[in-house]
Amino acid sequence: MAASGYLGWDFSTQQLKVIAIDEQLRVIYEDSIQFDKDLPEFRTQGGAHVHSDRLTVTSPVLMWVKALDMILEKMKSSGFNFSQVRALSGAGQQHGSVYWKKGSAEILKNASSELPLHHTLKDCFSVGNSPIWMDSSTASQCSSLEKAVGGAQHLANITGSRAYERFTGNQIAKIYSQNPEVYMQTERISLVSSFAASLFLGAYAPIDYSDGSGMNLLKICEKVWSASCLDACAPALAEKLGCPVPSHSVLGPISPYYIKHYGFSPDCKIVAFTGDNPASLAGMRLQEGDIAISLGTSDTLFLWIQEPTPALEGHILCNPVDSQAYMALLCFKNGSLMRERIRDDCASGSWDEFSKALTSTVAGNNGNLGFYFDVMEITPEAVGIHRFNRDNQKVSDFPKEVEIRALIEGQFMAKRIHAEKLGYKVMPRTRILATGGASHNKKILQVLSDVFNAPVYTIDTANSACLGSAYRAIHGLVAETGVSLADVVKLAPEPRLAVTPTTGVEELYRPLLKRYAELEQKVIYNPTSSCLAK
Repeated sequence: MAASGYLGWDFSTQQLKVIAIDEQLRVIYEDSIQFDKDLPEFRTQGGAHVHSDRLTVTSPVLMWVKALDMILEKMKSSGFNFSQVRALSGAGQQHGSVYWKKGSAEILKNASSELPLHHTLKDCFSVGNSPIWMDSSTASQCSSLEKAVGGAQHLANITGSRAYERFTGNQIAKIYSQNPEVYMQTERISLVSSFAASLFLGAYAPIDYSDGSGMNLLKICEKVWSASCLDACAPALAEKLGCPVPSHSVLGPISPYYIKHYGFSPDCKIVAFTGDNPASLAGMRLQEGDIAISLGTSDTLFLWIQEPTPALEGHILCNPVDSQAYMALLCFKNGSLMRERIRDDCASGSWDEFSKALTSTVAGNNGNLGFYFDVMEITPEAVGIHRFNRDNQKVSDFPKEVEIRALIEGQFMAKRIHAEKLGYKVMPRTRILATGGASHNKKILQVLSDVFNAPVYTIDTANSACLGSAYRAIHGLVAETGVSLADVVKLAPEPRLAVTPTTGVEELYRPLLKRYAELEQKVIYNPTSSCLAK
């Protein structure tokens, strides 16, 4: 028997990726299909169509199916041994939805191995262009949903997030209100993740708890659909969604189509697919108390939380690798572009000068604090540059080196404050896993480590959703026996320790964090009290 392998798939916005790993977690195969380049007939830009209202954004469902046909044919041509695959799982871009027409279950189940799947399924979708996460056309549906359940905070308490335009419940509500006949012709509504799993299963795959948490429909504590949310969106919705399942569930064996057409083993198991962010949490191998920070154009935090307290910003999702825990996502729009702007203004465009300025100032910046929002921030909702001296008086400018430290400390203090608002707690074993452009700058990481009073490690996350899916495929086979994902992936390369917190900083930052949180309220609720960006 050939060595066992596991496949991880990632149906993302711009491409379909696959990774194969062996029992030692080594990558033995990887490939991708770029939608714009490899499937030009669908005429997408960045994998999507932006409609004339600039708010509606969709992707063609058949493009995703055809991409799967293409990548499997590429694997077959390369001599990939499908018979060695014991299990597969995958990820999908979050929030996007797929609408299966009545009668499609039979067509999917009986797919002929003589035909490519995109031919077989060409008439199976009641909505040919799926709404995706970039869509922001459902403002009225969002306000209706919040009103129906008693307000934004109450909706967050139930579903983990206030109403968001990209969230699936609001997208379904829009389709029902604009095209009730299309809704009535739909027998199953999938997320992109469960749609992709359905292609492999040859049957409708259930939605998993973790990706299901990004719909404004799932009670995240009870792990069942919220009747009040469903009723606010569309009639008879529960039967169209099916029952959600734990993210580690084995859904069943692979469809006969793949056995006949590609030579998969009949014993190959399909483990529930999940969203790309939850799959990334698995790929980064987060554990209880850990926090992952992606320092990119926007900064994103992934948190492992035991006892969530949903808020009006950020998202709480069911944890994809531990059904007793939760994960949280926080997004900060003013990330690297803001850092680059201050670098250009205060350090002659040089990261070396920027780093020198950062080390020339003391931790805590002698009490000087700043808020730096070139564009409207989402965490918190505020805009402009706001500077405060140690006496909380607003000032119009700081010396250059003070400005640089105020920016970096402010960005990281905001992250800790908002993480703790959602129920996150820094623990003695907490690790911060940093990735993205700024994670290469040790001086910036030192401030991050000091503000959180935790060691910072760097990780490579180029394929974290794909790799996380392959890890989850292995984990799914043993999860019911109580084995944790951490046990399954202990052979994977460890993150690299970059910096540890400076002794004594915890006492220094505790009062500063309190002050920063209080000043943030001023910045949000009284924007005129600041000196705005010039």
